[in-house]
Formats: sequence, structure tokens, C-alpha cells
Amino acid sequence: MMLKTTTASLAIAALLATTGAGLAQDLAALEQAAKAEGRLTTIALPRDWCNYEGVFNTFKAKYPEIEINELNPNASSAEELEAIRANRDNAGPQAPDVIDVGLAFGPQAKDEGLIQPYKVATWDTIPEDAKDPDGYWYGDYYGVMAFAVNTDLVENVPQSFADLLKPEYAGQVALAGDPRASNQAILAVLAAGMASGAEPGQAAGEAGLQWFKQLNDAGNFVPVIAGSGTLAQGTTPIVIQWDYNALSTRDTLAGNPPVEVVVPSDVTLAGVYVQAISAFAPQPNAAKLWMEHLYSDEGQIEWLKGYCHPIRYNDLVARGVVPQDLLDRLPPAEAYARAVFPTIEQVNANRDAVVAGWDTVVGADVVE
Repeated sequence: MMLKTTTASLAIAALLATTGAGLAQDLAALEQAAKAEGRLTTIALPRDWCNYEGVFNTFKAKYPEIEINELNPNASSAEELEAIRANRDNAGPQAPDVIDVGLAFGPQAKDEGLIQPYKVATWDTIPEDAKDPDGYWYGDYYGVMAFAVNTDLVENVPQSFADLLKPEYAGQVALAGDPRASNQAILAVLAAGMASGAEPGQAAGEAGLQWFKQLNDAGNFVPVIAGSGTLAQGTTPIVIQWDYNALSTRDTLAGNPPVEVVVPSDVTLAGVYVQAISAFAPQPNAAKLWMEHLYSDEGQIEWLKGYCHPIRYNDLVARGVVPQDLLDRLPPAEAYARAVFPTIEQVNANRDAVVAGWDTVVGADVVE
């Protein structure tokens, strides 16, 4: 299905022509080129993460000619970059076209020459501090660190990181990733350090490692990568993870078992994830079209359906395009009023401290 060139298409063309990314083409031409490629290869996009199910479905409905090849949905941000490195000379189905990684991994990928610039049509509505000025990477959604708690097994629901150190939570607390590679887990360590009173960055990373050492030494830490299954089965009754994952798990389990989601009272850490296109993408036009979809109103609202705060949230609300029933399903705004957004320098400093120090300080081998 070839869409006709419209006023909106021409506006997109005009915007792209002035971005400096060297991509002056209208949407219709981009669609035609992407359909000719016939495939888009993604990586590390679980369909139950941030409502990627809806994102995939709406893209496929618009562009049925483009096959979506989904690689390793549970890969970490570090593994996404490694997939680009390993397949830079490979135009086959194992080479990712696009990546979705933690904020700290965007500049790293740019510095290594792993990604290419592209500015979407809605570029100007993405906050300046959430994007690379040259268009190599840009924020897509964010959440805050929270606890998902199986209340069938946990009588007193913890309200803070400090609570998790109590003896009553022995053998109950887990992370939703390996803090040596997973952005979600790395930032959980940052949150623990900030809850201990440290400033974001290296100081909080080191303090977070000490906090997890206490948790592990107390026997409260379960060194497995937790998910909805381990939460429901009781292997990990308390999971430290992004609020959108916790809220989606709560809805999916539908009371079996009941799950309470807590934004800890001693810190509200917000974390941004970013999108980028591989510098070696076998299907670069399909990759660009995917980005246009993600940053359209439709794509952004699909993320909101999965409880993720889309990066263009303020713009969407200001223009009144978010359905009221969707706004009514979101957590109370006051839970997010104290959210802290670390700078990219702080995120990078924390990542370096956590990755380098986890084995020696905490000494817990987190496994699947």
C-alpha cells in the first residue's frame, strides 16, 4: 500500500532537509524505499516491554510489506552494541537495523562509530537534553525505578530501599537484569546509592554497590534475573525494576497473584532509553521508517499504553491528543513529581562504577 504524498509528507521532507542529517526525502519516498527492502531487523524488544506489542502491531498494520525480524528480545543494551560490532560486515538477518538502549549507551555507540544520524519529523518536540544534537541517538521513553511485590507472599509491602534491608525480606529481593550488562539493573544500583544519600554519578554507583553488598550479605538478595514468571512463582517475590514493567506485570497477572507496585519513598530515579540506527544497517530505509513510526503521535501513544512516559509526552498532552481513558489509567502524578533525571555524565560515571565493581564488591553472579 503506497501512501500518497500529502501536505504532512511535504512538511516532513522540508524538516528533514534542514536537519543536517543529509536525509532530504519525503515520507512517501521513504516508504517506497523501505518496502523495497522488505525487512526490518530489531533486537532486544520484548513485546511485553513498554507495549512493544502495540508498537509492532501498528507498524505492521501500516506497512504489511515489511517483515519484522525480531532478534534476541531479552538482550541487554551491551549485547545490542555487540550485535552491531559482530555483524558490521554481515547484511543477513543477524545484523540489527535499529537499537533501543539505555541513555549511557547512546554516546558510547556514537563514539565507536556504531550508529548513523537521522532526525525524525517530530525532532523539535524531543527535549534538547534527551537527544544528540547531530541526530545519532534520541530519547524515546522513560520510567522510574519501582518495586513489584507479590502480596500473596509479602505481608508487609516495602516502601523504600531502606526497608529492603530488613530481615523479613530474606531470600526475596531480585533485579530484572544483570548489573554488569543490563541498563535497568545498572540504574537500580544507582537508585539504591541515591537512596543511601549519595549524589548521582560515581558516588551513587559506589554507594549502590555497598548497599547491594549489604543486601547480599544479609541473605535478602536473590541472584537471578527476575521477571513476571519468577515474581508469580515466588522465586523472587520482590523485583526492583522500571515502573512500566512492574505495572504491565500487575495487569498481566490480573490478581493471580496480586501485585502491588511501589515507587520508593527515599528516591524516585527516572531513566531514559534511546533509539538509534546501526551504522551498518542492512535495511537503512526501513530503519528510518521505523523511527518515524516510533516518534509519531501514534507510536508515542502506544508506549503510553504500556505505562512508559513517551519522550514527547508534554507535547502530546499540550495538544490534547492523549485519550482521557488512557490518562486515567496512569499512576497519580504526585508519585512522579520528585523524579530525578541524572545527566548523561552521571549515568556514564555510575555505569562505569557498577560494571567495574559488581563482582569485587557485591560478589553475586546474577544468572538467568
